[in-house]
Amino acid sequence: MTEYDIIIIGSGPGGYVTAIRSSQLGFKTAIVEKESLGGVCLNWGCIPTKALLKSAQVFNYLKHAKDYGLTIKEYDKDFKSVINRSREVAAGMSKGVQFLMKKNKIDIINGHGKVLPGKKVSVSNGKKTNEYAAKYIIIATGARSRELPSIPQNGENIIGYRKAMTLEKQPKKLVVVGSGAIGIEFAYFYNTMGTEVVIVEYLDRILPVEDEEVSKQLERSFKKSGIKIFTNTEVKKVETKNKSVDITIKTKSKEEILSADTVLSAVGIKTNIENIGLEDVGIATDNDKILVNDFYQTNLPGYYAIGDVTRGQSLAHVASAEGILCVEKIAGHNTEPLDYGNIPGCTYCTPEVASVGMTEAQAKEKGYEIKVGKFPFSASGKAQAGGNPDGFVKVIFDAKYGEWLGCHMIGSGVTDMIAEAVIGRKLETTGQEVLKTVHPHPTMSEAVMEAVADAYNEVIHI
Repeated sequence: MTEYDIIIIGSGPGGYVTAIRSSQLGFKTAIVEKESLGGVCLNWGCIPTKALLKSAQVFNYLKHAKDYGLTIKEYDKDFKSVINRSREVAAGMSKGVQFLMKKNKIDIINGHGKVLPGKKVSVSNGKKTNEYAAKYIIIATGARSRELPSIPQNGENIIGYRKAMTLEKQPKKLVVVGSGAIGIEFAYFYNTMGTEVVIVEYLDRILPVEDEEVSKQLERSFKKSGIKIFTNTEVKKVETKNKSVDITIKTKSKEEILSADTVLSAVGIKTNIENIGLEDVGIATDNDKILVNDFYQTNLPGYYAIGDVTRGQSLAHVASAEGILCVEKIAGHNTEPLDYGNIPGCTYCTPEVASVGMTEAQAKEKGYEIKVGKFPFSASGKAQAGGNPDGFVKVIFDAKYGEWLGCHMIGSGVTDMIAEAVIGRKLETTGQEVLKTVHPHPTMSEAVMEAVADAYNEVIHI
């Protein structure tokens, strides 16, 4: 039986990053993967969706070339080529992970992994099953699209996110159920490519985890681009009729039926914790999550879990951070627990959405006396020159001590700007320090400084 210091089950952004850091720390490391290296994020999530969204953005620029003083007589989209480009980008990234595994001398074990008692892992590849031993086993099996009983996916015209990025034919009409990041990104992509899109959200606004003003701004932008939005609306049932689908929805006032070619169910995720041996070993779970301590150890010594299968936010960068922290703790480093209150969230539609920390409502609920500042991109020279005046930066500070409680952005390129707020909060900066930090002009990022200036009644440009 081959023995390792660390075996990781799952090679997504949690698993493969953990494996690399583990190897850097001198551990003999193996990673178990039943499909493609990189997991959902690289192959079916973060990366290929961004490729699709870039194609949509370029197509949108072509549509509005006249706004930039340019004349393009003929242009069109090739939906199949757009999908193919996305798959090629994903394949390239997966090969990149393969190279990193080789570079860091990490063994790749292909097959379905299960934890066994006695700190062992069995791996079945359809032909045979082998067992491996390790001092430490880290579970990083991630999650998949959650199915609701009222929206049973058939993989054809009632689909999840995975099928949504590989459709052979572009639907004429698409109903997206759920308006978290996944639903919003696909709604933007298909709408921009020319599909008639309807969003159905059970809660009272789209992107319900974001600050309320951000949700309202995105709803305005989406409606302006022709997307129809139902909030406070429940999907009662979905019926396939010939090649179309009827969706019965219930609003506050009535029931009605929507008809579409395709329904995308984007109602969250379900963790992959079944059939991986948890019950046999006695690893504790609760509410679809593996229970872990601050350094990701389960209730059994030697068994750890990171990423979507645990309590933190289901985000690629969270899984990576958890994995690094986990193996550094195993190596005896003096590590601090991850601050889940300072995790940035990003949605890559147009306009983009990015945020970190508390919303205005949350800060008030916690009893803070707050200073709120807001700077619209309509007053930004860079945004106007780029033809992207929609959106704003909003900042929230504690009035007493100047602590940066939250930052919320909607606009062009804001997913690349949010890190300023994340690192500022990590370093416990104050509003006055941000305000007196010179930002380059003209940039989108100076809107952060301007928003802070607004919070302190020193704003110049509005």
